[in-house]
Amino acid sequence: MLASADRVRDQQRLLWDEFSAGWKKWDVELLDWHAPFGDALLEELRLLPNSWVLDVAAGTGEPALNVAEQVPDGRVVLADISAGMLRVAEEKALTRGLHNLDFKVCDAAAMPFEDNTFDAVYCRFGLMFFPVMSAAMREMVRTAKPGGRVGAVVWGRAAENPWASLILGTIARHRELPIPAAGTPGLFRCAPTGFMTRMFNDAGLTDVTERKVTTNLVFESPESYWEFITDIATTVAMGLAKADKQSRALIRADVFELLGRYEHDGAIQLRSTATVVAGTKV
Repeated sequence: MLASADRVRDQQRLLWDEFSAGWKKWDVELLDWHAPFGDALLEELRLLPNSWVLDVAAGTGEPALNVAEQVPDGRVVLADISAGMLRVAEEKALTRGLHNLDFKVCDAAAMPFEDNTFDAVYCRFGLMFFPVMSAAMREMVRTAKPGGRVGAVVWGRAAENPWASLILGTIARHRELPIPAAGTPGLFRCAPTGFMTRMFNDAGLTDVTERKVTTNLVFESPESYWEFITDIATTVAMGLAKADKQSRALIRADVFELLGRYEHDGAIQLRSTATVVAGTKV
């Protein structure tokens, strides 16, 4: 299991380094889309102006940069396996004049921070990709102070997320894709009802809350959606990479046709639903 997890982490590091350029390119769109999820998470963390906060799988810096503005007398540490993603986050922090941040390239399952360090620890849209989620949860809890809040955001069920399931389902229809084994990292791995609450309870957290947040991913045209999703979604890119030129063209045509069902008021609006969960360290 250890060797397999190490292999997955190495692959993920390379992928996210490669996709950091796409996340930088679409930063404005990503910020608008993900804002409701980040806002809901921050409500659960109960931050104070002097809070010390750890963002696990911080990526290109959201919501960590917003957190840094909310804790002017505290500090925010951004941890991620991808140096490329953190470089984008650091560039954004400099542009916004934020200085109460630190950046650390590390594995979520073995973080180089002391026990009981942070007032709040969270992971937004990262947990479902960790090879061993229980190991990452132990680290998140370990690094939180007693009484500190630990939180996460994960994607809901595929049916609640046509922004991704529409194109992933189309790719699957055009290719013989193996059924992933239970527990395999993936977008909808944490989606079953109550899954996250059980995980947080099993990690020893109390006062656990779980709720759904829904918003729309909005684009003006099928072309802009296609460009966006193939630039930022590693799962989509990996599926398309295994298709030949003809299959890729057919997939694209089918996706464009399906997108017509989601056109409202002159724009394509794709439902996006996530689970926000948080608990308190005893």
